[in-house]
Amino acid sequence: MGLLIVLTVLAVFVIFFAVRGFMIIQQSETMVIERLGRYHRTLSSGINILWPLFDKPRQIEWRYVQTDSSGRTFVRRETVKRIDLRETVYDFPKQSVITKDNVVTELNALLYFQVIDPVKAVYEIANLPDAIEKLTQTTLRNLIGELDLDETLSSRDTINSKLRAILDDASDKWGVKVNRVELQDISPPPEIRVAMEKQMRAERDRRAAILEAEGLKQARILEAEGARTAEINKAEGEKQARILVAEGEALARVRTAEAEGMAIKMITEAVALSKGDPTNYLIAVKYIETLKEMVSGQNNKVVYLPYEATAVLGSIGGIKDMLETMRPMQNFPGKPAKESPRQAGDDSDLIISNIE
Repeated sequence: MGLLIVLTVLAVFVIFFAVRGFMIIQQSETMVIERLGRYHRTLSSGINILWPLFDKPRQIEWRYVQTDSSGRTFVRRETVKRIDLRETVYDFPKQSVITKDNVVTELNALLYFQVIDPVKAVYEIANLPDAIEKLTQTTLRNLIGELDLDETLSSRDTINSKLRAILDDASDKWGVKVNRVELQDISPPPEIRVAMEKQMRAERDRRAAILEAEGLKQARILEAEGARTAEINKAEGEKQARILVAEGEALARVRTAEAEGMAIKMITEAVALSKGDPTNYLIAVKYIETLKEMVSGQNNKVVYLPYEATAVLGSIGGIKDMLETMRPMQNFPGKPAKESPRQAGDDSDLIISNIE
């Protein structure tokens, strides 16, 4: 009978030991074991053997952020024995902060941290989630208090970097590694948002006006440059045209002078052969040409002779005598004389009769 009782007690002890003595730890989890109230060891993943009456897991306060069916987020607090070694996301609720320019702003942040040393997380801090939350809130208030509202809105990366560095340094003794900190939302007061929208609209209008003015300025500059280039090209064209006209006129005058010189030379030689004065001949010819131009118009009513015209008429008489003396010289030796309907003497008589 006594042996049966011993065997029964032994069987109960074995069953109790099997139930309480074998501890299965999942991957990325751990458990801090105390033996008789003192830290004994940290369990690793897999099967671990404990002494049920002597070894006891140390409990820790933990919090979980959950979302219900209506989409509302709430925080659930529990006392757990197992410590999660994975990276944990902690969503802080909105809090009010005051910027450097005394603007009350609401913001919330996301914190990504990971338990590196479970022993420190259990024994160095009483409530690890609350400690991280309060530390983040106070640090965030200090950082925002050093910045203006505009700097707060435009310097999120700077705030995240500073906040992560401060939290990582402060939580190192708690066995926690802060990997990232993100500002999720920054909400200024409604009147500040309205003022910022007006300022943004005014700034955009100013930029639009500046761009429009710059465009008009460039257009006018280009138009003026185009007009100046056109005037320069036009002036260059007129210059080249005038140069060509002047060169043509100069060449024509040279050719005319050369022709007149040759004619005068031939007339002088012919008059010299007749032993006459070529000056009277040239003056008389020019005078006759001038009179022809004076009376050639259809509307001319008055015909006048310049003063000292009698001297010119005397020159014309000399031409007549010169032409009469040149008749015998019209036939050169070796060439027959050319018959013409009117002789030189007749021409002179006709010219003189017309003048008279």
